[in-house]
Amino acid sequence: MLNLIILIVFYITFPVFLIWLTTKSKLCKKIGAIVLAYAIGIIIANIGILPRGSNAFRNETVGKDRPFIPKTEVAELVAAGTLTDRDARANNIAAIQDNVQSAIIPLALPLILFSLNVRRWLKFSGKGFLSMVLAVVSVMIIVATGYLVFRAKIPEAQEVAGMLIGCYTGGTVNMSSIAVALHIPPNTFVMTNTYDMIIGGVTILFFVSAGPAFFRFFLPKYKSHAVTTGENLDFDKMNKEMAEDFDDFSGMFKKGTLLPLFGALGLAMVIFIMGFGVSMLLPKVPLLISVILTITTLGVAASFIPKVRNIRKSFQLGMYFIIAFSLVISSRCDLSVFFQVKYIHLLLFVTWAYFGSLILHMFLSWIFRVDADDFLVTTTGFVYSPPFVPMVAAALKNKDVILTGLATGIIGWMIGNYVGILFGTVLDKIF
Repeated sequence: MLNLIILIVFYITFPVFLIWLTTKSKLCKKIGAIVLAYAIGIIIANIGILPRGSNAFRNETVGKDRPFIPKTEVAELVAAGTLTDRDARANNIAAIQDNVQSAIIPLALPLILFSLNVRRWLKFSGKGFLSMVLAVVSVMIIVATGYLVFRAKIPEAQEVAGMLIGCYTGGTVNMSSIAVALHIPPNTFVMTNTYDMIIGGVTILFFVSAGPAFFRFFLPKYKSHAVTTGENLDFDKMNKEMAEDFDDFSGMFKKGTLLPLFGALGLAMVIFIMGFGVSMLLPKVPLLISVILTITTLGVAASFIPKVRNIRKSFQLGMYFIIAFSLVISSRCDLSVFFQVKYIHLLLFVTWAYFGSLILHMFLSWIFRVDADDFLVTTTGFVYSPPFVPMVAAALKNKDVILTGLATGIIGWMIGNYVGILFGTVLDKIF
């Protein structure tokens, strides 16, 4: 029991160290706390720190599509000699990991959504709003076609399709939420996210180097939005505040910030409980799907309350939980299965979804005369999430598009869960 308590404390507190590393090391800051969490989790899972179950244990869990075995059943299997005491310990840890990751995301989601100011950001979105719509259409079309190609080759193709929709409309936040809602196996989630990070890492380098010139060759030039002097001051202020705020965890433990932050966490817990309450009223809807969608809806609704929206660092607290989730789920990842054939097909599916949606989005932007800067910054907001927007805006040498990227990325967080879960549950009924 003590070991299990230590494991829970480690999962919840270790992200503090990772965040501290990103403040002390330029290299760690570039890598990011989420990627560091994945790397450390994978190491923990594969060097023998945590007990690994036998083949019989895998048959009883992975083979039966469940994350762990109920306690009474484990005792019966151990008594019968089917499983060993080591398998029982591995099962206890698997149960802790599954429960922790299932609890973290429903807490993180509302905290991230509380800070949204949708009406204010949409005021300055300009052509970016059209680009956002075209991006959603592109992702839906390409992921659906990818599902048709790979559904016979990837056992969880439908669920992966839902995850990719979430990933390319809101980044890791939505991808993680949908993975929890659709019960994505840990290895499949980690491999999908790993492939996405590798492809995305190469692409973001292109975006901030040759990307601006490349896309400006094909798409119209950017035209400044017409705003009044007062609006322009407000616009510049928001640009500066939001560009600096997303990765800034400093000051979270100051008294003036900490107490309201506890209030935000309390509200997130209330929304979490309400999500379960709504799920009881919808017995035909899978539990976690109804919980995640209810939490998303209530989190967005709470963002329209000024007192909730103005709580400082609620976004950062939500991202803290996302880092913890990354650590938990990657520590369940078994490297020995990484090179199975189904993961090669998964790589091809991710590659198709990534570049196919990018190319189709660019083609539609050309048809509808969306300028290159708005195209690139909205693509960044959707695929990489808002924290990456200022970096791409700097490469474009155009600070005016920062808010456009932030606005579309924020909306991506809002809609990604709905569209992703829809795709992850109905694709097999449509095709």
